[in-house]
Amino acid sequence: MALPISPRPTYNLQSHYQQLNHLNNNMNRSIYAPSPPLPSSTPGQYALMQQHTHVNAHEEAKIYALVIDLMDPGSRESALLELSKKREQYEDLALVLWHSFGIMAALLQEIVAVYPLLSPPALTAHASNRVCNALALLQCVASHPETRQLFLNAHIPLFLYPFLNTTSKTRPFEYLRLTSLGVIGALVKQNDNSSVIHFLLSTEIIPLCLRIMETGSELSKTVAIFIVQKILLDDTGLTYICHTYERFYAVGTVLNNMVSQLVETQAVRLLKHVVRCYLRLSDNLRAREALRACLPEPLRNQTFANLLKGDMVTKRCLSTLLMNLSDRAD
Repeated sequence: MALPISPRPTYNLQSHYQQLNHLNNNMNRSIYAPSPPLPSSTPGQYALMQQHTHVNAHEEAKIYALVIDLMDPGSRESALLELSKKREQYEDLALVLWHSFGIMAALLQEIVAVYPLLSPPALTAHASNRVCNALALLQCVASHPETRQLFLNAHIPLFLYPFLNTTSKTRPFEYLRLTSLGVIGALVKQNDNSSVIHFLLSTEIIPLCLRIMETGSELSKTVAIFIVQKILLDDTGLTYICHTYERFYAVGTVLNNMVSQLVETQAVRLLKHVVRCYLRLSDNLRAREALRACLPEPLRNQTFANLLKGDMVTKRCLSTLLMNLSDRAD
């Protein structure tokens, strides 16, 4: 039976742009929160605690000031840079960003502002760095359990798809793609991500990731295949990809090409993800039958034995994959 999810048409940057006009770690939740009762301590310890609390409150106040600076186009660039550096120091930055008036719109304005530089490719290193700082703050929002669903409900990931759709191999574009992938990766890495998977499957994220897996840098390939792997690990995602021959063929072809490249590059991080993707595909009966005929030969023989030497987890995954595809598995 067909799934209730169907992919959208191939991404069209121009039509998307025409639809848009503007648009982690243990600090206190708020400097206005009541202070906890002080434990018994020596005078010296009490002085250190006071000093530490003062530093935290001071840093938190600086973060709030930087968030306010995002509203001013004149101070926004420096605020983006400083907040992107501090985002892992303040665990509730995502809440501040999301619930502060106009802040998310300001971040989206930064993203939309570089759309005209994507085609024809005219993105400079300065422009790339600036928008990547904005993307880093979006990743913060995408990672937080209290803002992740709100982030999805607003369909904010769609604003990143024009960046994933670029093909220029220059460093500014590669940095932009990688940072955008990081936002999607932050969404799927959570344990309870079924709503994330359903949302992504309603978009064209799989073909975008597949192209990056085939043509991107090693780091971009690693993040892209991580996203595809997390989609496969979800039962809905596995069923979706294996539901039609065209979807399975698209994923299988790219994985096959990656194996051929890995024979040359010996990139062990990528190999681990490739093996896990194949292993998960073998959990589907129809995909298992197809893999018996099309699993790349380097995964069947000892081509990667030296590369996986000492990596017992991946070796076990590969052995399980081959066992699943053997006649005895039936």
